[in-house]
Amino acid sequence: MQITLNGCAQTLIGTLTLAELLEHNGYGGRRVAVEINRTIVPRSEHGIRQLADGDAIEIVHAMGGG
Repeated sequence: MQITLNGCAQTLIGTLTLAELLEHNGYGGRRVAVEINRTIVPRSEHGIRQLADGDAIEIVHAMGGG
């Protein structure tokens, strides 16, 4: 399966949920906002939202600082 993650093409083997993708890419347990195909995915749906071939995913996380 081919997806685009933050503007970079990635090949995934098998099917993943959004939560699994986040964990695999180091975002597990972090407060992030996720958009799939230009639609925000609520945190409550991360564990059930299955990724599909061609999905464009953008992940944004808050950074501390001043």
